[in-house]
Amino acid sequence: MFLYFLGLVVLFLIFRWIRELPRVSDKGSKYVYITGCDSGFGNLLARHLDKLGFPVIAGCYTEKGEEDLRKACSRNLTTTHLDVTSKESVAKVAAMIKQKVGHHGLWAVVNNAGVAVPSGPCDWHDVDDYKFMMDVNLHGVIAVTLSVLPLIKKAGGRVVNVASVFGRISVTGGPYPVSKFAVEGFNDSLRWVINTSEMSGRSRFAMPMANKDGVHLRIGMAPFGVKVLLIEPGFFKTNVTDSKIQIDSVKGLWDRLPQEIKDDYGSDYLDKAVKLTSESLSKMSDGDLMKVVNCMEHAVAAVWPRKRYSPGWDAKFFWLPMSYMPTCIVDYIVLSGAIPVKRQKK
Repeated sequence: MFLYFLGLVVLFLIFRWIRELPRVSDKGSKYVYITGCDSGFGNLLARHLDKLGFPVIAGCYTEKGEEDLRKACSRNLTTTHLDVTSKESVAKVAAMIKQKVGHHGLWAVVNNAGVAVPSGPCDWHDVDDYKFMMDVNLHGVIAVTLSVLPLIKKAGGRVVNVASVFGRISVTGGPYPVSKFAVEGFNDSLRWVINTSEMSGRSRFAMPMANKDGVHLRIGMAPFGVKVLLIEPGFFKTNVTDSKIQIDSVKGLWDRLPQEIKDDYGSDYLDKAVKLTSESLSKMSDGDLMKVVNCMEHAVAAVWPRKRYSPGWDAKFFWLPMSYMPTCIVDYIVLSGAIPVKRQKK
C-alpha cells in the first residue's frame, strides 16, 4: 500500500513537472508591471524578465533605483517613479501603462513592493505603525491591482502578489504578519470563482451569495481568464531580513516606550533582543534570491503557473508544515524560543 501511494506521488510530480515546462509565446508583446524595483526581488525580476524579452515597466521609489536599473537593462525596459501609498502616483503610472500597452493590454502585474519595519512586540507599537505598514503592504497592493485590472482582463493575464510565509503563520509581533495575512485574503478573494448551479440545493441556500434559481454567481477573476497567483517566500537576504535595519527598528521602538512597559520586559530585554536578531537572521536567511525570482518568472511566463509558490527550504519544510499544526503545538514551539520577560504572570 505504501509503495502504491509512493508511486502515485512520483507520477503526480512527473506530470506536474512536464505540465509546468511550457512558456507563453510572443513575449515581446506581453507587458509586465513590477512594483518595488529599487532593490531585492523586484530589481532582480525586472532584470531577469528584460533578458528573457518581456517589455518590463519597473516601478521604483527612488531616482537612484530608476537610474541603476536603466543602466543594467535594455531599452525595452521602462522605469517610472511609483509610490504605492499615493493615489496620484498609482493613477499616473496606470495612465502611462494604458497608453503604452495599447490593444495588447497588460500581461502581468507583480505586486512586490513592501516594508518590514517597524517590527517588534505588539505592545511596543501604536496604531500609526499598523496604518503605515498596511498602507504599503496591503492598500498599495490593492490600489496598484485595481488601477490596472481592466488592462489585465483585456490581456487575459496575471496578478502576482508577493506575501510571505508569515502570511500563513505569525511567529512575530507587530504589523508585518497582519499585513501579509491580509494580502493572502485579498489574493484569495480576487482569485476565487464559485458556480452555485453545481452545488446541492442545501449548500446553495446556505451561502449568502447564492441565487435560489441556480444562476452562476462568480467571484473573482477566473471567469475573465485572469490568473491570480501568490508568492510566499521564506527567509532570504533582503532588506526585510537585514539585521541592522531590524535592530535599528527594535531600538527605535524601545526608546519611545513608556517606562511602565520597559519595566514589564526588563532592562536587559533589549540587549537580548538585539543579540538574538543579530545571530539568528543571518543564519536563517538564504542568500540565493533567484529561488524567489525563478518562482516569480514562472508565475509570469508559464502557460500553466501554480496558484501558490513557497520558495525557500525553510518555507517548505518548516514554516508551512508548522502552519498546519495544532495551535497548542505552535505556541509551545514559539514560546520555547522566546526571550523571557521580567514581569511574568505566575
